[in-house]
Amino acid sequence: MPNIEQKEKIRAAYIDYVLTHGERPATVYVFMKELGIAEEDFYIHFSTFDSVDASAWRVSFNHTLEAITTQDVFAGYSSREKILAFYFGLVEHLKTNRSYVTWCFKSTSKLQFNNPPYLTDFKKMFEDFANEVIQQGISSGEIIDRKLISDKYKDALWVQLVFIIHFWIDDNSTEFEKTDEAIEKGVNITFDLMAQSPLDSMVEYGKFLWRNVAFKK
Repeated sequence: MPNIEQKEKIRAAYIDYVLTHGERPATVYVFMKELGIAEEDFYIHFSTFDSVDASAWRVSFNHTLEAITTQDVFAGYSSREKILAFYFGLVEHLKTNRSYVTWCFKSTSKLQFNNPPYLTDFKKMFEDFANEVIQQGISSGEIIDRKLISDKYKDALWVQLVFIIHFWIDDNSTEFEKTDEAIEKGVNITFDLMAQSPLDSMVEYGKFLWRNVAFKK
């Protein structure tokens, strides 16, 4: 049975190493030797250094989700408010490890802007959460169910989340006030676009006329 304390120790030591040296350890063997733990123990918990990074981000997701969903008011939130709560909660959590977050993103190529490998698991977890929130919004009427588009709502929220993290990394305002503003304005615009709009009404009216007028001529 995996030793949870040992896993956390390895993960913490790895993060400390990359922040101290600005790069990953040369090998698992060297890293574990310096840590005073047998190399084979590393592979009980992780397969590669990539998997350590992925694990750290899964921890961040779980911590954020638990922090917001255990609040009594969360169940009564609208879909918009739940996404806002997650974004604000994630940024608040990432503040505790800002240097590591910065290192991860600064070491990612521009081609991987939205899908860096260490966020693969995090992305899947977020999409599951976002889908649940979106379905709630559709059921309540807060979000309009659009054919061929609704399935892309979660993708839009993911791109927005990655943008927010990038924005926060470069934010030099006091207490990251600009990031808070970016979150609020961005989420409001996104949910306004996902809501019923005059264009939707025009399309529905056009369908109505087509069904009830065009075929009668």
